[in-house]
Amino acid sequence: MIVVPRATLVRTCRACAAWLAVCAALLLIPLGTAQADSDALWNIVHNLCVPDQQQHGTPAPCAVVDLRGGVQHGYVLLKDLVGATQFLLMPTAQITGIESPAVLAPDATNYFAIAWQSRTYVEGVVHQTLPRDDVSLAVNSVYGRSQNQLHIHIDCVRSDIRDALRKSEPTIRATWAPLAAPLVGHRYLAMKVEGEQLDVNPFKLLADGVPGARDAMGYHTLVVVGATLSDGHDGFIILDDRADTATGDTGSGEELQDHTCTS
Repeated sequence: MIVVPRATLVRTCRACAAWLAVCAALLLIPLGTAQADSDALWNIVHNLCVPDQQQHGTPAPCAVVDLRGGVQHGYVLLKDLVGATQFLLMPTAQITGIESPAVLAPDATNYFAIAWQSRTYVEGVVHQTLPRDDVSLAVNSVYGRSQNQLHIHIDCVRSDIRDALRKSEPTIRATWAPLAAPLVGHRYLAMKVEGEQLDVNPFKLLADGVPGARDAMGYHTLVVVGATLSDGHDGFIILDDRADTATGDTGSGEELQDHTCTS
């Protein structure tokens, strides 16, 4: 007979219960459903991942819980059940989304920068280092999401989007301007920044650079795609689209991502 130590059994049961809670929550939130529990992600962060880290030193069911800056500036990383490779970066503070004043506060955590650094978890799933222009980060507008906890989608970019951005990159400037061609039928604004890491905060670039955006952040979606710029430097292309319910544009930058990482 194999005797399992009680402490091991408790940890195992707790991990199983946590994953069952994740499945129960996330399987009920297909994109765009009106019946979704809009607090499912917040409950996972607040009631499962953070307490497990604080009480037991493990982040389950999240992959990472970082509280070095305290709960107000901490974050978690969660493997999304949608897609083979998608991870979500979320604050440990309750921040509803792109429309929250918290993302523009003077001391706001640069969650996009942390999300970019966390792309290694996607690489761990595909078992290879991905070229920077294969990786994307996306935050959807209020109209393009089902959850009221800020979450940045970390995953591969669609190959057709990657190729279109490579072609357009020489004409993209350091200030916002319309992209020459639509992406997935939607007219995005684009700008680019240099740097191996994302030292600027895309939320603030949007609020400060696009007329009217600061007062209507909830209508906007942001996408950050890694790039090797035409001058040979590392950088990023940042994209913005504004939701327009009259035309059916929900402002869902996630549409530019490939949740299989196979294209």
